[in-house]
Amino acid sequence: MKRCPLLITAVLLCLSLRVFTQSIYGHQPLVHTYSIVAYDPATGDMGVAVQSHWFSVGTVVIWGEPGTGVIATQSFANPAYGTEGLALLKQGFSAQQTMEQLLKADDGRAFRQVGIVDARGNAAAFTGDKCIAEAGHYVGAGFAVQANMMLNEAVWPAMARAFEGSKGQPLAERMVAALEAAQRSGGDIRGQQSAALLVVSANNTGQLWVDRKVDLRVDDHATPIAELRRLLQLHRAYEHMNAGDVEMEHGNVEKALDHYLTANMMFPANEEMKFWRAVNLANLGRMSEAKSIFQEVFRKNENWRVLLQRIRQNGILTVKDDDLNSILSASR
Repeated sequence: MKRCPLLITAVLLCLSLRVFTQSIYGHQPLVHTYSIVAYDPATGDMGVAVQSHWFSVGTVVIWGEPGTGVIATQSFANPAYGTEGLALLKQGFSAQQTMEQLLKADDGRAFRQVGIVDARGNAAAFTGDKCIAEAGHYVGAGFAVQANMMLNEAVWPAMARAFEGSKGQPLAERMVAALEAAQRSGGDIRGQQSAALLVVSANNTGQLWVDRKVDLRVDDHATPIAELRRLLQLHRAYEHMNAGDVEMEHGNVEKALDHYLTANMMFPANEEMKFWRAVNLANLGRMSEAKSIFQEVFRKNENWRVLLQRIRQNGILTVKDDDLNSILSASR
């Protein structure tokens, strides 16, 4: 008689889950928190974001793999839900099926809270009846929000409204908006401490540095969500810097300079963005513009003057000796 390969896989994975499942309270932090797992139908990207009054919440709660799915495991968190859940999703199980398998193999399921989104955009969530109140979840089209130990029961509905009301924005920004809404509605009854954000791509190319599109952590901060928002904005600015480098490599000078300028305008106080923009302007022979920027940067930090000479030595800066001397002398 033929056996179904998918059924065999399910049995083996369930056995694996039973081996690695925790005791009710486990050996990991009691991560009481609020989180969101979500899917972007326009790009296929998947993301997960979290905030908690606990140190380094992102190392325990959020899990994701390009082309596979994302998972948030919290309350009396069982981190095995992350690794084993992704293994199930990779085998073709849906978010709901994966969640059911995880819970079935866990004697501490009543204390768990979990949210899952798979690569097809299916979402599932669970809140055990022994999670600390206020606790609950909401599953919408392509996303799920879950929260426990909240100040009130308005938190997760507010997260859902914020996410649904931010259509048209990038996935990462939408998830941060959900976290912000949670905090405005009361948030974690204990307060704030850490937050994290992860976005992975629809397809797994094997190049994690490409497929992991956003990966940010705020491990200990008085206002972690505000800091996470700032880091995300900085991340976007550096995306422009990286895009500028690519355009420059392809000879698209004006496009490259537009990216560099956009990055600089997003964070005008950032010395490094100004420095590298000036380097590229100098290499293009636009010395007047470059010198003006170099002067500003050197006034703030003399080490940039030293670096400029070093990158001339290894060929990154390609100006002639006279131009280099002009830059260095004019900025003193």
